[in-house]
Amino acid sequence: MSVGALAERSGFSVSAIHFYERAGLIRSTRNGANHRRYHRTMLRVLAIIKAGQRAGIPLAEIRSAIAPALAGNPLSRGAWGAISAAWRADLDRRIAALTLIRDRLDGCVRCGCLSHELCPIFNENDAAAAFGPGAAGLEDAGPPWPDAPEDQPRAALTLSSRISSASAKTSS
Repeated sequence: MSVGALAERSGFSVSAIHFYERAGLIRSTRNGANHRRYHRTMLRVLAIIKAGQRAGIPLAEIRSAIAPALAGNPLSRGAWGAISAAWRADLDRRIAALTLIRDRLDGCVRCGCLSHELCPIFNENDAAAAFGPGAAGLEDAGPPWPDAPEDQPRAALTLSSRISSASAKTSS
């Protein structure tokens, strides 16, 4: 099929198709008039590229995954299953990290600011240093604060419960 037909069927612009070809993600042949011609299998390859890009998969990784199709082997349902399974663990890890960040953005991320005026939970004596550099509250699911029970996951201890706990300690 022509580049225009491929663009119409795939939903990609002609310039995007040319970009993907230059990047080695799709292939074409040339006819007698030196016009590009694309095999119908490039529709599936373009769909995989779109799915990968929407999932944040780097183009180099997408290229590696679709290498059999670029070598002339059609991508079967099973081949797509193998590609998606290979991407799943990375996607699950990134989804978990983004969910954690989203859920903690409105609370204390233990940046080490030591600010009474700005921080909803004062980081007394820089207790956050025990978690290492940076915003340790966004990094993992360990204990929420140095004096929190070890069996209490960080994600389970909400900002309001930390404030209540801190208030109870100061009033006793």
